[in-house]
This record gives sequence, structure tokens and C-alpha cells, in this order.
Amino acid sequence: MAGWYELSKANNGQFHFVLKAGNAETILTSEMYVTKASAEGGIASVQTNAPMEERYERKDAANGKPFFNLKAGNHQVIGSSQMYGSAKSRDEGIESVKTNGPTKTVKDHT
Repeated sequence: MAGWYELSKANNGQFHFVLKAGNAETILTSEMYVTKASAEGGIASVQTNAPMEERYERKDAANGKPFFNLKAGNHQVIGSSQMYGSAKSRDEGIESVKTNGPTKTVKDHT
């Protein structure tokens, strides 16, 4: 099963999205957006940038846990991963975003 996006509205009125893998696991989380249209633009940016290896920034959190950011062509972060237990798991997460990111399926929960 292919992945999908879930677009939601937070209690504070802002919008955000997550990218889910085919097994329903969240593999990328967006920042908060003031408007729904901006969040939809963020989804479009992930769809475009997800397949490109050079758009991934591999990092380690202060606690040493690996994670990654997906960046747009202008170097702004458009989505971040969860914290992983190993660099290998993080790299598998990146591969999952590369595979599922281009999907056009959006579940609108706003």
C-alpha cells in the first residue's frame, strides 16, 4: 500500500501535515502553517523534493538520537522525522520518504 498525507488543523487554528508510510507509520512531520493553502504548498514541496537525495539533512539531536530534515531548494526545512535509535534506521526512514513522498493522496482532516 502506498503512503499518504494527512492534513490537519490544530487547536490554535494553524495547519500542519504528516506523511504516512503504507503501514500508517508517520515518517515526516511538517511545521505549523498559518493558512491551509500554505500547508498545501508544503505538501507540494515535499512531493517535489522527496526523491532528491541532496535535500536530506542528516542530524543528531542533543541526546545523540539520529533524525533528518527534508529541505526545499531554498534550504528551508519542510519536514522533520522522528528520532531514531540508529543511523541505519534514520537512513531507512529517508528511503521511505523518498518512496512515499511523491504520492498525490491527501486525507484532509480540516
